[in-house]
Amino acid sequence: MSAMGPLWLVVNSASGSNTPAAIDALEDCCNDHGLTLARRIDFPDDPLPNATTLDEAGVETLAVYAGDGTINAAVTALYGWGGTILVLPGGTMNLLAQRLHGDADAQDILSRFGSGAARRVRPEVIRTAHGDALAGLLAGPGTSWYAVREAMREADIAAMADSAGEAFAETTNGAMLRCRDPQIGRSEGYPLIELTPGPWGMQIDAYYAENAGEFLQQGWALLRRQFRDGPHDRLGLLDRIAVANSAGEPVGLLIDGEPAQGRAQEEFVMAACEVDLLATGHGG
Repeated sequence: MSAMGPLWLVVNSASGSNTPAAIDALEDCCNDHGLTLARRIDFPDDPLPNATTLDEAGVETLAVYAGDGTINAAVTALYGWGGTILVLPGGTMNLLAQRLHGDADAQDILSRFGSGAARRVRPEVIRTAHGDALAGLLAGPGTSWYAVREAMREADIAAMADSAGEAFAETTNGAMLRCRDPQIGRSEGYPLIELTPGPWGMQIDAYYAENAGEFLQQGWALLRRQFRDGPHDRLGLLDRIAVANSAGEPVGLLIDGEPAQGRAQEEFVMAACEVDLLATGHGG
């Protein structure tokens, strides 16, 4: 596709890769490849643009250089827009960017886009009652470690200690999450279930631990976002799954890394993204 027309760029200084130097390099890269960067939006200080604002400015492509949570907010706010969104890896995990571009960095992706080597796509996402997950979703009591991670990010030692104790208790003694429909996996349930969207359905991975020490290791892995290395069951590729808390309590959720309070039972289904994203390579 053509890279003609002004380009707007959304950045988030709180995201993993959004250093001032990295943003400056990105702007230089736009100039090097003939891209007209007309405006930079510093989210959350600046509001995310809506379709009307972009259309009135003649913007055909919005680039987003941020983490998966900010990307989710920008993309879902533009559902129904006729333009395109260029997702750039500017966070810690960058799962959606990897789906769209492989392991390319932001400058390589801009280079591909500037040369016309990008294609409009509408990747599959996971639809929930609380919003769409574009990169992935975590469910279960294990999501309580999110509060610990946020306290670590803010260097709040007291909050980190309190939230770590609560998260450990919730993960080890809390009610587990069961796969209700279809009934798959362990009958006692799991502390954490991961759902990852892909071209053949949701990949379901259910994580567990056998003793308190393993639960603590799993919690530490969650903080480092390396929980995928822990023991788990691969439960399959599905288009739909319903889960339930074994004690009828609300299900903790992380949708693209952002927390949400679920109901005692939740259903997740595959759906198509409702705005065009730009892809420049395979994500493996």
